[in-house]
Amino acid sequence: MNRLPAMTGWLWLKDGFAIFRKQPFELSSLFVSYLFLMILIGIVPLLGQILPVILLPTFSLAFLQASKQVRAGEKVHPRILFAAFRSPALKRLLWLGVLQMAAALLAIGLSVLVDDGLFWKIMSGQIALDPKVVADSNMGFAMLVAALVYLPTTMAFWFAPPLIAWQDMGVGKAVFYSFFAVRREARAFAVYGVAWALVGILVPMLASLVLALLFNSANLIVMLMVPLSLLLTVVLYCSFYSSWFDVFGVPDPMPPALDIEA
Repeated sequence: MNRLPAMTGWLWLKDGFAIFRKQPFELSSLFVSYLFLMILIGIVPLLGQILPVILLPTFSLAFLQASKQVRAGEKVHPRILFAAFRSPALKRLLWLGVLQMAAALLAIGLSVLVDDGLFWKIMSGQIALDPKVVADSNMGFAMLVAALVYLPTTMAFWFAPPLIAWQDMGVGKAVFYSFFAVRREARAFAVYGVAWALVGILVPMLASLVLALLFNSANLIVMLMVPLSLLLTVVLYCSFYSSWFDVFGVPDPMPPALDIEA
């Protein structure tokens, strides 16, 4: 693996936008298809809360593969969303999802020690979000605690799906390699995180201010802001592939099961 300068994290963000600009309609369609599928799954009682998390590594591979194809000048088709389900690595990807769900539950569960379970109850749907109750609680600090506890999991799962599917690693080995790869490039990932935090906050804020000056309708502003949020999310997914390619520095092979053009 290559050791990268800190500003590489900024280049990952820029590359995400560059990838999106090459095939905006195809990548947006892929993401909308994913959202629609998650909404359908969410209708199912109990499983609707569990399956989206367990399936996250499997579907994340589709966006990595799509970004790879865009950079290679190949057309992206919506059916790539299910490409990983034809992969021999599917079982390992699902187990990875189970581990990710367990880690998320642990992180949110530990926040109970801070706010007496308010964050847990809201996340689990036991109570509705009440701004007044939140303002009078320690939920903000609880969310920070949960995020800090979950940070090592994010590091361990960042590269795990492609390591499993593209490099044929086992779950344990992939998680190990992913954690230490992110740790090794901590400076680049720090810049990447800060850059995305600024873009994710400043761009919507500026856009909402401009829209507020142009339109005197809160509903219209919200309606126009939704596409912007979706666009930034798609660009974020596109930038994941850039971090993979730069950190591991080798061209990943195209597994036959993921080659939808074959």
